[in-house]
Amino acid sequence: MTRTASFSTFMIIFGVLFSSPSIAQQYSDTLFTPNVSSPAFRHGTGPAVLIDEAHNNFHTMEGRYLPFARLLQKDGYVVAPQRTRFVRTDLERAQILVIANALPGGTQDAEILPTASAFDSAEIATVREWVNDGGSLWLIADHMPFAGAAESLAVQFGILLSNGFALDAGTEEGLMHFTRSDGSLADHPVTRGRNPSEHIDSVVAFTGQAFRFDGPGEALMTLGRNVDLLLPQVAWQFSPLTPRISASGMLQGGVVRFGKGRVAVFGEAAMFSAQIAEPGHRRAGMNSRLAPQNAQFLLNVAHWLSGLL
Repeated sequence: MTRTASFSTFMIIFGVLFSSPSIAQQYSDTLFTPNVSSPAFRHGTGPAVLIDEAHNNFHTMEGRYLPFARLLQKDGYVVAPQRTRFVRTDLERAQILVIANALPGGTQDAEILPTASAFDSAEIATVREWVNDGGSLWLIADHMPFAGAAESLAVQFGILLSNGFALDAGTEEGLMHFTRSDGSLADHPVTRGRNPSEHIDSVVAFTGQAFRFDGPGEALMTLGRNVDLLLPQVAWQFSPLTPRISASGMLQGGVVRFGKGRVAVFGEAAMFSAQIAEPGHRRAGMNSRLAPQNAQFLLNVAHWLSGLL
C-alpha cells in the first residue's frame, strides 16, 4: 500500500519532518455538511458526474471524496462511480468525468521513478475524443507519484504536470493560500460565480504539485515567488541534493477549452475533500477553518464544467 497521501498532506501542513515515516490514519469527515443555499438544479435532475474508481484512485466516491460527491449531489448533480476502464459508451452517460489521484497498476512501486501512466493509450484517446466532442474532464493530480501517473493524459490537453512537490521555499510546507487580493487567485467566471454569494476571494491547497499550460489555458491558482518544486527520485525522500526549481508563476489550478468540451485541472486533491487525520483530529480540505470558501469553489468549478458559467 502506498503511504503517499495517506499521511503526507497533514504531516507537511503541521511541520513534521520526513526523516522517517510516521503512522497516521486519514479518513473522510462524514460529519461535514456544507449548506447549498441555492442549488443549481433540482435534486437528482442535474448533469451526470462520473468519479473514476478504475485506476487505483486514492480518492473515491465512497472514500476520501465522499464529501465531494455529497456536495455535488446537494447541488442537484447525479453522481456515480466509474469502476471500469474508460470506453466511449460509459462516458456518453455523463457530462463530467472526475479523475482524482489515479495510480498505475502492476507490481512496480509507484513512489519510485519512473512513474508509469495510470491509463492505457486507448483510454487516453477515448477521453480526448469525448472531451473534444463536448465532454467535461475534471482532472485532479496531486504531488508525486499522482502527477506522473496522469502526465500522459494531461498532455493531450496542453497541460504539463510536474511529478514533484510544490513547497514553500522557506518553511518546506505545502499549505498554499491563493487570494484575489494578491493576484494569485484569478478574476475568472469560476471565481466570480453566478451571483455575489458565490464570489470567491480565497482558496487553500494542502500540498500538491505545479503545472504549466503548453498552449491555450486560463489560470485560476498561480504559485508565488516563494514556492519551489522539489523533484525527488523517491516520493517523500528529500535531501540537500534533491533537485529543486522555482515554481513561481506555475499553477495549481486552471481551465482549458478543448474542442467543444472543457477541462478543469488541479495539482492538489485535498482541497476538494474534507478529511481528518489522527492523532490530533486535524482537518484538511473543505472542513478546515483555513479554507471557508473551498466548498463554494468546488461548486463553481462544476458550474463552469456544466456550462453554467
